[in-house]
Amino acid sequence: MFTKILSRGGRASAYLARRYVRALLLLLALPNGLLLGWLIPAFTGALVKLANSERVRAAKYLGIPAGPPLPPAAPRRPGDVVALFRDKSFKRSLWLLLMPLVMIPELVVAVIGVVGVPAAIAGMLLWQTAPGDFALMGVDVNNWFEALTNGPAQIVTSLAVLGWGTPALARLHAGLAHGLLSPSEDQLETARLEQRVEELTKSRAGAVDSHGAELRRIERDLHDGTQAQLVSLAMRIGIAKQTMAEDPEKAAKLLDDARDGAEQAMNELRGVLRTMYPPILADRGLAGAVSALCARCPLPVDLRLGELGQVPAAVEAAAYFVVAESLTNITKHSAAGHVDVLMERRDADLYLTITDDGIGGARVNEQSDLLGRGSGLHGMLSRVQAIDGQLELRSPIGGPTNVEVILPCG
Repeated sequence: MFTKILSRGGRASAYLARRYVRALLLLLALPNGLLLGWLIPAFTGALVKLANSERVRAAKYLGIPAGPPLPPAAPRRPGDVVALFRDKSFKRSLWLLLMPLVMIPELVVAVIGVVGVPAAIAGMLLWQTAPGDFALMGVDVNNWFEALTNGPAQIVTSLAVLGWGTPALARLHAGLAHGLLSPSEDQLETARLEQRVEELTKSRAGAVDSHGAELRRIERDLHDGTQAQLVSLAMRIGIAKQTMAEDPEKAAKLLDDARDGAEQAMNELRGVLRTMYPPILADRGLAGAVSALCARCPLPVDLRLGELGQVPAAVEAAAYFVVAESLTNITKHSAAGHVDVLMERRDADLYLTITDDGIGGARVNEQSDLLGRGSGLHGMLSRVQAIDGQLELRSPIGGPTNVEVILPCG
């Protein structure tokens, strides 16, 4: 019982004492803040940060989640008082100015709880050395009767204050601080919208970059492959036309070569088109296309397909390329012996996981490392973010590696 009182009361007294110190510092800074706060934006930002700090400490004492903080102070020009008093975070932070008003009563209660028992024991034992100079329960001690009655009463009172009064006061202080310094619903909604806009801006930038890189790759493939084949094809047909009358056999051979070149150009063109939207998706759907990918993988693949429902074409293409790139990376770099693929519909989202039992250590990099790893994962991430999806990679050294993708279908 006594240990519980000391533990509970000591923690509450320490919390109130720290609040007293911070309130004292705030009180010392208050004159400069009132004089210069409207002029210097940094004072406003510091007050909001102090409010968030107090709120976190209050939540920690209460043992509850701190929740979202107050948004940072709104940017403003020096001396812009109108913008200052429109700032909801600043107005919320003004509740901190109540701390100096309550710091003295709170400290008195904490001191009574902590010092009361040692002071009572000292007064009971030492009153004879200086009669009238020791006080117990606020009464000067001049005889043993007063010492033996007021001393135990002060001990009991101090323990009660320490075990119940101080914790109740600390909880009240922490509860008020947490409630008064919490952002309003409007601020939370605004913060969520701003975060959403920032995420969409980043994903849009990634989509634009990914789209540009994809266009450059397609242009390069067409220029270096298909176009070269078509130029060669035109030259062969032209030469065959010139030699047709003089050397029919040579012309026939050139036409045969031209036919082979045309077939090769068609194959290369089909390969480029497959990277844009694989024809197998149109022919067999997402489930059939993914099944074909897993069947062609040289490693054993355990594929589990749930009900997919109607999936938009962009989501189908993204999911297909994620599986294709993942299986390619696993085959090349993971030294895995087995792969698990799960694809299913979860409400309005398409859920996809690819797990292998390889060596791990996969990372998302914009450029390939010395072993040629990383850039493919970055391409997957860009493709997923472009349609507002989420990709999470877990690949500790030693494995296993898990790629989890959530693609919105709404």
